[in-house]
Amino acid sequence: MEKSAQPYELPAPVPQRQPRGSVLRSVSYVLFPLLVLFTILKQPVLDLLPSQHSHNDSSSSQCAQVDPLFPSENNGRLEDMYDYISTSEFKTDSIKRLSGAVQIATESYDDLGPVGEDPRWETRYAFHDYLKKTFPRVHEHMQLEFVHTYGLIYTWKGSDEDLKPVLLMAHQDVVPVPNATVDAWTHPPYSGYYDGKSVWGRGSSDCKNSLIAIMETMELFIDAGYEPKRTVVLSFGFDEEMGGRQGAGYLGPYLLKRYGKDGIAGIVDEGNGFMEAWGSVFAAPGTGEKGYTDVHITIRMPGGHSSIPYDHTSIGVLSELITKIEADQYPTYLTDENPYLKQLQCGAAHSSDFPKKIKKLLGRRESHSCRAKPDHLALEAAKESLGIKYLMQTSQAVDVIEGGVKVNALPERVSVTVNHRINNGDEPEMVWRRLTSLAKPIAKKYNLTLHAFDGTQEAAQSISLWDSPTTLRPAPITPTDIDRTTPYSILAGTTRAVYGEDIIVSPGSTTGNTDTRFYWPLTKHIFRFGPGYDPSVGPGLGKIHTVDEHISMVNHIGMVKWFTLFVRNMEEADLED
Repeated sequence: MEKSAQPYELPAPVPQRQPRGSVLRSVSYVLFPLLVLFTILKQPVLDLLPSQHSHNDSSSSQCAQVDPLFPSENNGRLEDMYDYISTSEFKTDSIKRLSGAVQIATESYDDLGPVGEDPRWETRYAFHDYLKKTFPRVHEHMQLEFVHTYGLIYTWKGSDEDLKPVLLMAHQDVVPVPNATVDAWTHPPYSGYYDGKSVWGRGSSDCKNSLIAIMETMELFIDAGYEPKRTVVLSFGFDEEMGGRQGAGYLGPYLLKRYGKDGIAGIVDEGNGFMEAWGSVFAAPGTGEKGYTDVHITIRMPGGHSSIPYDHTSIGVLSELITKIEADQYPTYLTDENPYLKQLQCGAAHSSDFPKKIKKLLGRRESHSCRAKPDHLALEAAKESLGIKYLMQTSQAVDVIEGGVKVNALPERVSVTVNHRINNGDEPEMVWRRLTSLAKPIAKKYNLTLHAFDGTQEAAQSISLWDSPTTLRPAPITPTDIDRTTPYSILAGTTRAVYGEDIIVSPGSTTGNTDTRFYWPLTKHIFRFGPGYDPSVGPGLGKIHTVDEHISMVNHIGMVKWFTLFVRNMEEADLED
């Protein structure tokens, strides 16, 4: 348990040394004035010297923790409702609800055609029907709107129109399960199988668990007779796994038109959860999100019979370029705004096993604004893991390659897509400039025309580079003040109320991207946070996007408890923007 949930106090001033009477009597009257002068002058010097504990106290003050926050309103039915969430009866019903949601394969494919034309979108209709059947009170008491056919907005209007609404988000879709991997699953990927501890299947932890937990929370509130003062809005996109442009890309502007810029008090969407680090457990809601750009590279060269090949085919030339791209990584560094810097400060303040070298570098750190200059703190912290490294570095991944159609025909066209997640402090233009500089000498070497981000995607005898419409700058950083009432302080207090004071709440950053990219104008207070945690399983993402995705029911039920407290705490909060 933490020693204190309040900001740590500064060390007491060093007391002024007082001469003892016995000493004074032994000092000659000639030396007495010098002693008095020395005593007077010594006091400010001592006050300026750092206490032996000053570094630790400073670290702690940089990561003060919020007290557990429970609603102050004494409402017996709501208290009974909260207790009911811990019962075996609720658990049994919740297993059925989550399992049933997983059984509907709402897959998103990168090649999905327009909404209304491609029949693969229509799995969302079955999911909508399931929600209506499973949560009848929500559909009776909350206003439901369909946006761009499959996007869902539920609104529970509050009694106080002066209070900005709270917005809870999730997405309906899941990544596809390749047929070749089905046999590798412990339980079939769309079975929703419950093994006595976890629900298994695609979407169980990304993120139908969040969506179902939110809906369960609303259903419980309505059943308990809750009447909100602050409006509650639910927004569920349907294509997050392919960029969100058809779902959240319409939902965000729709809500912006209704509530206006900064018209929402706070947003909670999928994202970071809990992590074990340095002997402590952290809840690290994503208060920042990396940028994004996909760069497509196409090489067009003459074809011919493979029995009379050129020295270098288009595949060979592209391979040379890919080798150059992967040979040189982007710099690893921390801006002052990067939430991971705050997480390091929290580790230094509260974790017994925090690395001494990182703590020393953290104490010496000054603002790092020059990418060309090594950031020794970031470089040392990056040694912890790849996941940590890429919180402080723009990533590049060669993910898709196409080329060649016949073994006896020289390839006339070959292409590759390189995915980038952009570090806080970097920008897409930096990525484009770097790739252009790498492609330029290769184009010259093979007598090819270079079209770099000039709108040309295909041309004979050329190398063409262009970005996708999904390009995104790093997200604005969410304020994390706790010295006043803010959505972050409410989130932190709610988390410690549900999981105890041993949990350290710290700002975090996400390497992936979420639907929140389309909601930035609505509020400065955006949290990418999965608030479920099962200590017996430990932190983790439940194998999202891979074989054997599953979620512990302890984790899921904790999520329901969190949403019920968060909504009530936000309602009572006198928020200071």
